[in-house]
Amino acid sequence: MTRPTALYRLYRTVTPLLLPLVWRQAARKLRDHGVSRARSRERLGHATLPRPAGRLIWFHAASVGESLSVLQLITRLGVRLPDANFLITSGTATSAELLAKRMPPRCRHQFAPLDGSGPVRRFLDHWRPDAALFVESELWPQMIVEAAGRGIPLALVNARLSAKSVAGWKRWPDTARFLLSHFALLMAQSRGTAKDLIEMGAPEGRVKLGVNLKSTSAPPPVDTAVVEQIRAAIEPRPLWLASSTHSGEEPVVLDAYRRLLVAYPDLVLILAPRHPERGQEVADLIAGAGLSCARRSTGAVPGPSTQVYLADTLGETGSWYTLAPFAFLGASLVAKGGHNPIEPAQFGVPLITGPHRENARAAYDALAAAGGLIEAQDATTLAAAVADWLDHPERLKAAQDGARSLVQRQEQALETVVSGICATLGLETLLETKPEVGDV
Repeated sequence: MTRPTALYRLYRTVTPLLLPLVWRQAARKLRDHGVSRARSRERLGHATLPRPAGRLIWFHAASVGESLSVLQLITRLGVRLPDANFLITSGTATSAELLAKRMPPRCRHQFAPLDGSGPVRRFLDHWRPDAALFVESELWPQMIVEAAGRGIPLALVNARLSAKSVAGWKRWPDTARFLLSHFALLMAQSRGTAKDLIEMGAPEGRVKLGVNLKSTSAPPPVDTAVVEQIRAAIEPRPLWLASSTHSGEEPVVLDAYRRLLVAYPDLVLILAPRHPERGQEVADLIAGAGLSCARRSTGAVPGPSTQVYLADTLGETGSWYTLAPFAFLGASLVAKGGHNPIEPAQFGVPLITGPHRENARAAYDALAAAGGLIEAQDATTLAAAVADWLDHPERLKAAQDGARSLVQRQEQALETVVSGICATLGLETLLETKPEVGDV
């Protein structure tokens, strides 16, 4: 392990000075989402739950996507390690809300400590994890160094670094090498990320090629009563879904929908914005497009004349994917990098996406290779893609089958990841055979 660098020592010196300001900002964000003061103080390392007896494996994630991506991994580890408990930390109120509904057995959530010596030490003093797994790009220096200094084995799982992040770390190669040397295992989503980690200074023998954990996540929950209610209200009208849309995408979707109404006058659009708090904004866009709308957040159901059903609620995505034969997936017509395409594929839902897919490029490419993806660039091409699947049920069926086959392959790869984590971090496994993690 390399020695602390001047930059790390400067970071450690400056963070106590900045911590009060960072804390006020973090506390305000949580308070604005209705989080109690006691739970907000978890960000200062003050636990609100007791540490469970026995071994505790800590997962640290940033927000919603990263947190949900590890739930299936925790479930598999829970089967392999029946004596272990699990702790997930994240920084956002939305992630806490969703995790509360979807955490597997023997798992609990806390808000992550801010990366200052006081919060981190209080957190570690209380929880005393036996192993720590950081998710994607969560490289918080004091969190890493303090945990490693206590002899806690560390892994970076589902590693994904943006080009901007890699370039930033390469400006400080000694510090990058110092931090990455604390990890016993660095499991990359792709060969490109594995190469970046090695070039940043990670020990080459510890970098392994894993699988995108978002592609192995358990599907979101489905409320069968909601599905039956909305299906009864819509059938026999044709239906399509625009899911996890962002600002700038809804006008394109609504323009495409208006074009489709010429040939399919009874077509229904379920529009589910990524952030439900944008519900009124999106409702105004729908009204401005001259379309009729019913809003899920008000308890309304589609009527005979409803054209757009605005699904402006949280945690019901699984129900919309159950209803939809195919979907447009947002964050792809604007420069947001795309959302996880495997989640709809778990429901056999093929996708139409825009050109921005860099957040999960490998998964999108695999879905396209399986025949489950069409690219659109604007309202005209989006409308044409929707019409193609509406007009050709045999093509839609092939695309749905392709989406399902991709999910089956991803689930098989997860066992390799579990075995690699157990072996490298010294966690006991109940399996007699342990598949090796794929080398880079």
